[in-house]
Amino acid sequence: MTKTELYHDLLLQAQGLMTGIDDPIANAANVAALIWYGLPDLNWAGFYFAKDRELVLGPFQGKPACVRIGEGKGVCGAAAVTRQTQVVPDVHAFAGHIACDSASNSEVVVPLIREGVVIGVLDLDSPLHARFDQADAAGLEAIAAAWIAASKA
Repeated sequence: MTKTELYHDLLLQAQGLMTGIDDPIANAANVAALIWYGLPDLNWAGFYFAKDRELVLGPFQGKPACVRIGEGKGVCGAAAVTRQTQVVPDVHAFAGHIACDSASNSEVVVPLIREGVVIGVLDLDSPLHARFDQADAAGLEAIAAAWIAASKA
């Protein structure tokens, strides 16, 4: 199965899980679990939500994580501030990287934007260098858009 096919299947599953459910936390929990079990070579998959000029930990799968990320800090903060998906092949070379798990070597972060406002990010980490590419970014952006569309709060 190609990455495009894999992400298409994950998107359909995510949409199915969220059908008729508009609770953002419930949907984030299911989407994080779906990604965790559906994608290989991850050591963290989850959400951070914007609150009081920082990102606060939401539902996730993986080891315990940083609870709060300051505005513009790390890869998650960069995605939120730039409003652009960040694909980082080597987090140790990323200026200002926040090491919540020393085993993480690459990361992809998708900003969650509703009505022009950043409401959080979808964050995936991998112990492999260069684990993520533009196909991952596109697939995760589609899943994030489905989460935004389904989750009303």
